[in-house]
Amino acid sequence: MIPISAAPSYDEPQPDPLARALAFVRRRLTGDYEVDEFGYDAEFTDKVMLELIRPLYHHWFRVETVELKNVPEEGGALIVANHSGTLPVDALMLQVALHDEAHRPLRLLGADLVYQLPVLSHLSRKTGHTLACPEDADRLLRKGELVGVFPEGFKGVGKPYSERYKLQRFGRGGFVASAIRAGVPIVPVAIVGAEEIYPKIGDLPFLARMLGVPYLPITPFFPLLGPLGLVPLPSKWMIEFGEPIRTDDYDPSAADDPMLVFNLTDHVREVVQQMLNELRLRRGHAFPPFL
Repeated sequence: MIPISAAPSYDEPQPDPLARALAFVRRRLTGDYEVDEFGYDAEFTDKVMLELIRPLYHHWFRVETVELKNVPEEGGALIVANHSGTLPVDALMLQVALHDEAHRPLRLLGADLVYQLPVLSHLSRKTGHTLACPEDADRLLRKGELVGVFPEGFKGVGKPYSERYKLQRFGRGGFVASAIRAGVPIVPVAIVGAEEIYPKIGDLPFLARMLGVPYLPITPFFPLLGPLGLVPLPSKWMIEFGEPIRTDDYDPSAADDPMLVFNLTDHVREVVQQMLNELRLRRGHAFPPFL
């Protein structure tokens, strides 16, 4: 796999942008690049996908990270975050934060629906994502990767605006079992800002069923304004990384204890909810008067 490097030093002359672009295209055409066993293409992720969404991160949402020191510099860890925003933009912003500021790629676990769509499935795998199943999670964690999971799933990302920043159920705790089996820490993460980008005030369940999607939202601007309604509102974002919750004190067989897994899952959920409450107060107004 192509290593992901830290930000370049500006004390040294930088390669010409056109030369870099031509070199990138040449490697693509000749197949002179690598992917790992999951299909992750580190160079494509950095130079294409993340490059396209960095302007959103820096200039539209003005993302601010807090306590990034809690992300391990090396070794496996499970990143557990709240999910919201009607569309999963929070997953992309979290990926930029960890790649650019912690200098570590994030291997996100995605829902089945993502891998039922041909183009999205291929793009997701190239950018480091994989199916949210215990087998893939275990393999990635044992390889020493940062694995990201949103336990609320579609119930979190699709909840109405009236329930903003209120965590939904964290599923059956499969992510906790994977962390215990691998003996890696769980890093709780609170993301504030995504709730306001597409305020969901209604739903179109009939059309959603026809299209085979979990929900089809109604927002103040969509579908009223058509494609313009898909432009996310420029809310102020903050992402906080909590203190790691250790799992290496447990024997790997403890992953098969449903009560232990449930209690630890509930603990992680409580930690993330508390972080959300505090970070929301710290962030203040979602749309500051001077953007």
